[in-house]
Amino acid sequence: MSTQTQTDSAVPRIETFSVDADTDTSPDGALAAWFEGVSFGFHEGRLEAEDLPKLAEAHAADGRVLWGAYDDNPGPHAWNPRIPVATYGTMVNSLNVGGGKFLDAHLITAVTVRATHRRRGLLRRMITEDLQGAADRGHALAALTASEATIYGRFGFGTATHTTSVEVDVRERFAVTSPSYGRMEVVDADAAVHLTQEIFAGFHARTLGSIGRQYAYARRSSGLWGEERPQPDKALRTAVHYDDDGRPDAFVSYSFAGWDKTPYTMRVKDLVAVSEAAYLELWRYLGSLDLIERVTFTMASVSDPLPWALADRRCRELKSDEDVLWLRILDPVAALEARAYEHDGSVVLHVQDPLGHAHGAFLLEVRGGKADVTRLGAEAAVGLDMDVAALGSLYLGGVTASTLASAGRIRANSADVLESADRLFAHSRQPYCITHF
Repeated sequence: MSTQTQTDSAVPRIETFSVDADTDTSPDGALAAWFEGVSFGFHEGRLEAEDLPKLAEAHAADGRVLWGAYDDNPGPHAWNPRIPVATYGTMVNSLNVGGGKFLDAHLITAVTVRATHRRRGLLRRMITEDLQGAADRGHALAALTASEATIYGRFGFGTATHTTSVEVDVRERFAVTSPSYGRMEVVDADAAVHLTQEIFAGFHARTLGSIGRQYAYARRSSGLWGEERPQPDKALRTAVHYDDDGRPDAFVSYSFAGWDKTPYTMRVKDLVAVSEAAYLELWRYLGSLDLIERVTFTMASVSDPLPWALADRRCRELKSDEDVLWLRILDPVAALEARAYEHDGSVVLHVQDPLGHAHGAFLLEVRGGKADVTRLGAEAAVGLDMDVAALGSLYLGGVTASTLASAGRIRANSADVLESADRLFAHSRQPYCITHF
């Protein structure tokens, strides 16, 4: 018995829609079908109909635009053809570019392509059309957090921030040596929603590379929502640190790994502090939890002060280094003029961009911490030559031009140019993003 299959020449139809108060949240609606497509792509459980209104509320609050690719010529036994074979989503949130400056970033999320429909250009169609639309609307850059690291470089995205995964032995030898202050309180889930938002706002305001958080974050950090469903996570606990004046300045959400896992481990889900001192108070608290032998945290800063505050720094073990934020420059003039600079100087950048958005030569001049960027002609002398993905990595100063040159990602006409670029793009703090989207 033979069955008819869709040929490679068939072109799925792509549609976009936004979510608002009037969006159909019935199990047979387009939104439900889109969520099923996303769940399938990320190997998650099938959608529960009762979750749809909450998910719709969250997506509406984020101002998301959803994309779906639909196969109008399915085989005779194909899964529900109303479920997209590829998904894609966007929203806008603020990026801290240093010095108290923020830039609205076009965020890309929920990217999936079903294995049955690969190699048909679906992602390329969606991402190139979307990036063009974002550029047309005046966005200087786009951003994403990548599940697969090999996909997005070819579309001009470069890794811009990293975090480290750590395991901390909190048995007898663990001790935080910094002076203690304030107090810790375990808070209930309803109160935690507001408190975690307030604390994150303080973190976001002071942290280079931080991305504003979407609606679901505070609910998941408080335990009102679980990771997979917008239903209570009864295993999660949230503790808040208050300074000496009673102001909340840090929180940690965590859950126990279970008595069947040894050493007995507490897993940190979210940990946010408005200062290094408050950050260390959270670790003092975690190290005081009864019966716990190890604490794991997957989003520590690459310049984490914790090991330097421990009586025995060997309590903290570095497990991995992970990229978080990927940046794609769409308008080099607007992006480079928006960010903060700690040093003056100038450099000429030649940028190659196959999609055309950032292609060209640019003179970056910084005086008194303020940047002026001039677009130059093709005949301009080359200072630094790079592709747009390398510019995305360089943008926040998380990597130096010299390092990228050593890796073959940047070409410079002299060592002096590299030294000047290193100084221009440098920040005294490493960029740090703890928001996934």
